[in-house]
Amino acid sequence: MRLPVYYGWVLVAVAFVTMGLGVNARTAFSLLFPPILDEFGWTRGATAGAFSVGFLLSSLGAPLMGRVMDRRGPRPVLLTGVVLVAGGLALAPGIRELWHFYATLGILVGGGSLCLGYTGHMLFLPRWFVRRRGLALGLAFSGVGVASIAILPWLQGLIDGAGWRAACWALAAVLAVVLLPLCWIFPRRGPEDLGLGPDGDPPGEASRAGAGAGPAADWTLARAARTARFWWVALAFFLALFAWYAVQVHQTRYLTEIGFAPAEAAWALGLVGLLGLAGQIALGHLSDRVGREWVWSLASLGFVVCYLLLLAMREEPTRTMLYAMVAAQGLLGYGIAALMGVVPAELFHGRHYGSIMGTLTLASVGGSAVGPWVAGAIHDGTGSYAAAFWMASGCAALSSVAIWLAAPRRVRRATAARPRPAPAAPAARPGDARDPA
Repeated sequence: MRLPVYYGWVLVAVAFVTMGLGVNARTAFSLLFPPILDEFGWTRGATAGAFSVGFLLSSLGAPLMGRVMDRRGPRPVLLTGVVLVAGGLALAPGIRELWHFYATLGILVGGGSLCLGYTGHMLFLPRWFVRRRGLALGLAFSGVGVASIAILPWLQGLIDGAGWRAACWALAAVLAVVLLPLCWIFPRRGPEDLGLGPDGDPPGEASRAGAGAGPAADWTLARAARTARFWWVALAFFLALFAWYAVQVHQTRYLTEIGFAPAEAAWALGLVGLLGLAGQIALGHLSDRVGREWVWSLASLGFVVCYLLLLAMREEPTRTMLYAMVAAQGLLGYGIAALMGVVPAELFHGRHYGSIMGTLTLASVGGSAVGPWVAGAIHDGTGSYAAAFWMASGCAALSSVAIWLAAPRRVRRATAARPRPAPAAPAARPGDARDPA
């Protein structure tokens, strides 16, 4: 059966739901962090390290995820993610030792969320779009924001009323019931294998925006890794995700320590995700028009402003500053997510894109893992988050420099300048002036 030309947008809609639940299952770590610290008395660095270790270990499988995507499509990867995340949440209430915590909420939830979250979807969604790639990824990723404003306050209410263990079981049940059947909608193959082209174009027709420099099929992981662009993108990913997750994991605890109520801190975390909805759609669409570098810089500025406001709130923790911080983080900072699948797809698009993107994911996952651990360790050593927040702010700014050096704009300009193939002339008829006879 031939699929409709809008099938790519169906995948965007399903990814909206899948990511909304999958990513917020990982974000819930920030809400579970305070009661687990209070119950077990572990140090902040050791406890936050579960998040980091889970990301680091799961990142080792990212290149394999990319190869599976290249050969089998997204369905097996996403189904694996649902089983891991739901399993980790269901087992977490039984923890007694620190290593139990690392194995469940760290490795299983962290590893599974890699399949269900930004990484898993960045490995295949860019194949379905070229001209509207930034918009498509922004729409898909905005599901994280919609779900966060519903899931995180609900989860905080469960934690306050029934305890963190009941919250884990409830979230595991929601993921299993909703996502297991939904994942079957995802295809096993790419658009060209299903009689479709990117953006709904006829198969084989090149899109005006282009997919990348050079013949698409020529890009392999080995060839990409020999370019400076590959390493600048990897550095930009690492630094941006360091800044992103250093604040996401520690934000709730920090806000309660400087005087905000736990419920208000949870709402702030959820509101960041909700505003990220608008930020990812708007900045993804804007990047299609003005270029990836300018929008990446704008998103990086959002994280810098977020950290500066957090530092200022130590002296004056007002709601005005709190919601300004939330706006900077969500509306601007979260826009980076829409670009992380777009930039590599334009630079290294082709049959081996999954393997290339999966390897680049090692850098982003490394930043996601190192950021929370470093922030926790600095707090344990100094009694303050100040140095950690200054460091993360600098990482956000440097990620912008790295993406300018990767220069995806040059690839877009070169591709846009290529002439379209001339349409074939209609066949001449006998007696026609064009008929040689």
